[in-house]
Amino acid sequence: MRQTVFAVLWGATVLGNTGSFMRDVASSWLVTDLSAAPAAVAMIQAAGTLPIFLLAIPAGVLSDIVDRRKLLIGVQVLLACVSITLMGLSYFRMLTVEALVALTFLGGVGAALVAPAWQAIVPELVPRRDLKSAIALNSLGINIARSIGPAAGGLILASFGAAMTYGADVASYLFVIAALLWWKRPKEDPGELSEHFAGAFRAGLRYARASRELHVVLLRAAIFFAFASSIWALLPLVARNLLGGTAGFYGILLGAVGAGAIGGAIVLPKLRTRLSSDALLLVSVGGTAGVMLLLSLAPPQWLAVTILLVLGAAWITALTTLNGVAQSILPNWVRGRALAIYLTVFNGAMAAGSLGWGFVAEAIGVPQTLVVSAIALVVAGLVMHRVKLPLGEADLVPSNHWPEPLIATPVAHDRGPVMILIEYRVDKANRSAFLHLLNSLSRERQRDGAYSWGVTEDAANPELIVEWFFVESWAEHMRQHARVSNTDADIQSQLLKYHRGPDRPVVRHFLGLDPKRGKAAIQPAL
Repeated sequence: MRQTVFAVLWGATVLGNTGSFMRDVASSWLVTDLSAAPAAVAMIQAAGTLPIFLLAIPAGVLSDIVDRRKLLIGVQVLLACVSITLMGLSYFRMLTVEALVALTFLGGVGAALVAPAWQAIVPELVPRRDLKSAIALNSLGINIARSIGPAAGGLILASFGAAMTYGADVASYLFVIAALLWWKRPKEDPGELSEHFAGAFRAGLRYARASRELHVVLLRAAIFFAFASSIWALLPLVARNLLGGTAGFYGILLGAVGAGAIGGAIVLPKLRTRLSSDALLLVSVGGTAGVMLLLSLAPPQWLAVTILLVLGAAWITALTTLNGVAQSILPNWVRGRALAIYLTVFNGAMAAGSLGWGFVAEAIGVPQTLVVSAIALVVAGLVMHRVKLPLGEADLVPSNHWPEPLIATPVAHDRGPVMILIEYRVDKANRSAFLHLLNSLSRERQRDGAYSWGVTEDAANPELIVEWFFVESWAEHMRQHARVSNTDADIQSQLLKYHRGPDRPVVRHFLGLDPKRGKAAIQPAL
């Protein structure tokens, strides 16, 4: 908080998120006035999360290649316009379920576009030594907004109506826009190797496809949030029908979730010293399922508020555990895009789960649906506990140990594809151990930019083993040079122990040619 720019933007973000939670409370409650169908209520939840599922990855790419400050300002203006429209329609009593769903979807589009950018600017606002504290404070800020916004939104909704609630959200965006205009972000020099949208998009997808550790995190997140989403999709109906509450009480319930999340965030560091990430996620499963079961019994309102404190603590434990593991396994160059993929899975699971549980509730009722989803969540949590989360202990700092390629003349950056050959000479006695180690290196090649990889031997001399991989362009291969981590450099050093001869392995670079035209090929390989 000693960093002035961070403190100002952090405060503005808390206000903006508070306004967003107020808007969401008004929309979730209004839909129960417009339609009593559980599917319609669940559709509001799905409309808010589905755009993040659809757009998170393109948004992550945008956050890496455009001016993040301008992107954030533009989207905040869009979100303010959405709330202004909601305010006008509700004031003139012209709001329908269809309009509410459409505008909620548009608000979700804005949220999808800004989420990766907000995460990406944090390293620009604080020195490296304060980065972890800044990330933790951002999480705390979201939960402060979560505890204040729903309660305030419910009270304003009950006292002054939906139009005033949406108006308060509009005012919050004005504060955020003013803070972003005040921030004088230094201009960046993109350099010769700056990425373009299509290439950056493909690079992010290649990394995600090749990273087994990321696959585990995505699987665990998808399973947990798909089953746990039922409580969020059905909470407005629980508050109104099972608990007999008003709009103000619904806001208090959501405020209790936020307060529980703050308490959970405070206790979580101590729990991490005693429990592994897998154990923490299992605790979250138990807490969330227990809340579902208790709410299905229609407890007194005071007990329901207490129960939702537990839900907030369990929810923040799951969110921070999965997000923290994802952050720990990602190198900086692809962090925004990979986190966007994580957000895609998270919100896709929430959207699909919300719709699914909404239809189940229409068929069997809200209390029965809470019981079924709680049991399913526990069973899935116990099964997934066997799929261990990665430890995230690898040193992902770029090693910069690759020498510059030998070239006869300068190579155009868009020229490609590029084939890289690395020749090793390995004794037959070491062949098995060498190939096993080389196979572990193949994932690194593909994560960092290779779209195809393989290994061959010389038919005339089996001790000559050639590793080969393809990269889509010369510029992408030069970026690959800057992406190799210290951990991957250690693997390469171990490979050199099996290489026989006084010289290092021979590395050759071959550039694509178009035989029909008799000149260089420049189209990227897909």
